[in-house]
Amino acid sequence: MAGELQTEGLSNALVILGAAGVVIPAFARVRINPIVGFLLVGVLVGPFGLGSLAAQFHWLRWITISDIEEISPLGDYGIILLLFTIGLELSFRRLWKMRRMVFVLGPAELFTSSLLIALGLSFLDYSWGSSVGLGLALALSSTALVVPIAGTQSAVGRRALGMLLFEDLAIVPIIFILGALAPQATGGSWSGLLTVLSEGALVVGLMLILGRFLLPYLFGQAARTKSPELFLAASLLVVIIASLATSAVGLSPIFGALIAGLLIAETDYRHEVEVITAPFKGLALGVFLITIGMQIDLNFIRENWSMLAAAVSGIILVKAFVTGGLLKIAGARTGTATETGLLMSSPSETTLIVLAAASAAQLISAETATFWQAATAIGLTITPILARIGHDMAKRIELRESEPPPAAAPTQVERAIIVGFGRVGVLIADMLGKHDLPYVAVEANIDAVTSARRRGYDVMFGDVSRPEVLEKLDIANAKALIITMDEPVLAARIVKRVRTDFPDLTIISRARDADHAAELYRAGVSDAVPETLESSLQLSEAVLVDLGIPMGFVIASIHEKRDEFRRIIMEQGGLDEAPKLKLQAPS
Repeated sequence: MAGELQTEGLSNALVILGAAGVVIPAFARVRINPIVGFLLVGVLVGPFGLGSLAAQFHWLRWITISDIEEISPLGDYGIILLLFTIGLELSFRRLWKMRRMVFVLGPAELFTSSLLIALGLSFLDYSWGSSVGLGLALALSSTALVVPIAGTQSAVGRRALGMLLFEDLAIVPIIFILGALAPQATGGSWSGLLTVLSEGALVVGLMLILGRFLLPYLFGQAARTKSPELFLAASLLVVIIASLATSAVGLSPIFGALIAGLLIAETDYRHEVEVITAPFKGLALGVFLITIGMQIDLNFIRENWSMLAAAVSGIILVKAFVTGGLLKIAGARTGTATETGLLMSSPSETTLIVLAAASAAQLISAETATFWQAATAIGLTITPILARIGHDMAKRIELRESEPPPAAAPTQVERAIIVGFGRVGVLIADMLGKHDLPYVAVEANIDAVTSARRRGYDVMFGDVSRPEVLEKLDIANAKALIITMDEPVLAARIVKRVRTDFPDLTIISRARDADHAAELYRAGVSDAVPETLESSLQLSEAVLVDLGIPMGFVIASIHEKRDEFRRIIMEQGGLDEAPKLKLQAPS
């Protein structure tokens, strides 16, 4: 018996590690999102896929998993580690700044979506108890998928994270509410909820106080040993203790993991913990996604595909509309609201937990629970697709909203056009402004555009790979085109296209190195500035000055060396002399 259990565990490990080490890289080569890849692997090796044939072909048991319950705890650990890493990326200060998103928009999004879904289900002859239970379950969104896709630093990621944090906090109250709505409920659930909340507040308070004093000491001792293994053990110990503490009083273990991450984020060991736990988080999250895929019954989907398609579409439309509308009311840009709404429109992995609670409370039948579990699994599978659609829609919306005025506008002035507004573009804009030279910048990153506009820069949102974008910036009357983005292929393509249409325009471009500069000269650039060359010249200048050479001689020699390199690069590019720059300050 022990041998059977051992071989069963080894075969499960073989499937999981094989998916992570072989199948997923294969999907990556054909540009399939790893999240979708893990889900598809779960469908393939699960009890409804090849696992259904294991009884006939015994060798299949080595590459399939027939018992979901055996590996589902590993998926739970993946969610715990995910919330822990989210906490590491946050801080109490940042969490306080997000309080409006967490405690205002979060409840508004969850309960508005729940209400609309419940009303829709009630019109489909669901009882009011079933409608409420399903509404609360299906209104939840997936922390496990949304956060890795959007991150926590982008405008979409920050807004999604705020609402997801409230949903994670609301899971326990939701389960108690479903218990109170059960036909046999006697009212004890409400008193139980108050007990859990009070005990939970006490435990969290103790964690915050003890963590402030004990964690720096614990990680300090681990750091002094210079042992990565001990540091990893200390990190996992903190996560497990925090999760167990919140579980012991009835709260979700993922809430304890989030608190642990927040506490460590306030220490000096935050980045080391992030690095050392990252591989485990990715693997455990993959296991969780495999368990979700294993629950997708293809035969059930084939028999009920029309109803499932209608159900999933309805949930997505309701949640996308509610989330996007609330964010727009709160002041978010239309593109950001649209992308966030679609990203959060699918049900969640916690939907499965709430569905199980609703079924245990006899609010929904086993058949109803099976149907909505299948719908949830489908929704989780298409989340990356929805994210891609939302991103493309947001880009088109921002392009339309941020279009510059027509070229024929009488107020148009001759100005330089800066393509790309990162650190190099900002510096060039500062220097142009210092000499009263008018300019306009174009940038494809909407977050960078928004930030630059707040600081007073003249920046437009646009994708310069589209020819009409530069045309709308009145490139025909531009003083110069300045390309600052670090995209060698696109830079050369823009230079070729613009030089063909405007042979007399001054084009200055940032180059990655001397070879890239030579390529830009061949494409038609007026002047190319290799980053490697300029950094070497600046270092040489600092060395000469520190060694006591007079500044005048240093500047003269640096200019001489720059001109020498420029001549060599131009010869490589097939040019003898570059056109003179045409930028002039207004008189």
